[in-house]
Amino acid sequence: MTERQAAIDVVLQAAQLCQQVQSDMVTTDSLEKKDRSPVTVADFGVQALICQAIRRSFPNDVIVAEEDSRALRTNLPILERVTRYVEPFVDDVSPQKICEWIDEGQGKVGGRFWTLDPIDGTKGFLRRDQYAVALALVIDGEVELGVLGCPNLSLNLSDPSSPTGCIFAAVRGEGTQMLSLDGQMTQQVHVSNASPRFAESFESAHGDHSAHVQIARQLGIMTPPIRMDSQAKYGLVARGDAAVYLRLPNPATPDYRECIWDHAAGMIVVQEAGGEVTDAGGQRLDLLQGRRMMANRGVVATNGTLHSQVLECIRSVEESMHFN
Repeated sequence: MTERQAAIDVVLQAAQLCQQVQSDMVTTDSLEKKDRSPVTVADFGVQALICQAIRRSFPNDVIVAEEDSRALRTNLPILERVTRYVEPFVDDVSPQKICEWIDEGQGKVGGRFWTLDPIDGTKGFLRRDQYAVALALVIDGEVELGVLGCPNLSLNLSDPSSPTGCIFAAVRGEGTQMLSLDGQMTQQVHVSNASPRFAESFESAHGDHSAHVQIARQLGIMTPPIRMDSQAKYGLVARGDAAVYLRLPNPATPDYRECIWDHAAGMIVVQEAGGEVTDAGGQRLDLLQGRRMMANRGVVATNGTLHSQVLECIRSVEESMHFN
């Protein structure tokens, strides 16, 4: 089985698991991590599901994922719920195996590794809004494959009757495809110069919204931003719903550095659709520094045509804010 098909198959299963959890969701289905961010039954279930699938198909591959099983091992009711949600997809499941599969994600960045965010946008998931299952294969520092599962994202934002739920799949040199979750639709997607909109994180703490507004104005973009959780925003740029996705560091946390699993899959989805992705200074994203991109500050994804102009606007806005 090729890496592409294996990744698509397991992300489709993960999307089904997420939809079931979201359908059944109760307040006891989430925990709070040390950084006060939430983690849900779906985060744990998806990581267990995907890690075991990668380990089965590619036994020598390393996995670098967001979660670990420590909180689960001391919360048996949650662990039992995770186990029940994974059971329909995997034979011979047990609570102990769930924890072992989750901890397969504690690998180290190296020459060849998969990076996974089981639920990117957990707060969006809890609101029953946008979230993504984000899986990428990195070889020698280059993302070679990225799959984004977006169960709550409409296939067409401009059509209220459009079906909901899609997957973006990109392979280096082969373009980006968007697939419906039911398997009835597959189409090649491309960035667009027609859409004047820009996208940013729903959570204000995840970026500098005031700087984003100033940059958009300098670009002549006057329409309100699309505010959305997760790497689904990369999908919007890839298929032409937005021309720019900005994630500049919040002034309250200027030293924050992004996690690799928050951007690797989305990056190749945009690049293979004809767009460009760098940090706020125009440098390529370095995925070999560890679990965080310590060599980069912020992230900028565009349709490619606007990229140099966006970077110049960032410099201009940051200089004006510095001198003020």
